Amino acid sequence: MAEIILNVDVRDNTGTGGARAARRSGAVPGILYGGGKAPVAISVNEKDFRKNLYTGKLLGHLVTLKYGEETQPVIAKDVQFDPVSDRPLHFDLMRVDEDQTIRIEVPVHFINEDQCAAFRQGGSLEIVRHSVEIRVRADHIPEDLIVDLANHKLGDTIRWSDLKTPADVQPAIGDRDFVIASIKASSAAKAADAMEAEDAEAPAEGEA
Repeated sequence: MAEIILNVDVRDNTGTGGARAARRSGAVPGILYGGGKAPVAISVNEKDFRKNLYTGKLLGHLVTLKYGEETQPVIAKDVQFDPVSDRPLHFDLMRVDEDQTIRIEVPVHFINEDQCAAFRQGGSLEIVRHSVEIRVRADHIPEDLIVDLANHKLGDTIRWSDLKTPADVQPAIGDRDFVIASIKASSAAKAADAMEAEDAEAPAEGEA
């Protein structure tokens, strides 16, 4: 079962008023949906919710919802934050089965940039996708998708096929080998190359 357990309460009051009442009581309001059942308004103690949220293993991961003696595997799909205080205001949980194949966004992380010669040559990384939607079993969701930049060269286009992923992880986009990022010459490097070309073409002193 999942590492994180969310102890929830069912909210009788729904809508904006019910959500505000939950926040005043020190809880974060949320909605539980999916699994062929009706949505249920719930809340979680804000202190516990923050603690689990900041582990980095809540959003987009399989967690266990607990209500009394009942448990349910769920995926935390979304958390809304106050734009000023960054306080969590609302969250969405989706019911799943542990062995169910789901679609979910997973972040892309780039490693070993310091071992890539292209960046020492003035290259820059242009990221097309910071995350990718994948199809995977709910209990096999990867923490992230890794792009190892160590052996890439200036001008390389990094595609889905360049990622090393478990066999049961498939992209939601299945009709093409889509682009994740590319390594291109920076504007400063292009300007330097242009200046070098002009210098090479200019006649030497006394040749005119």
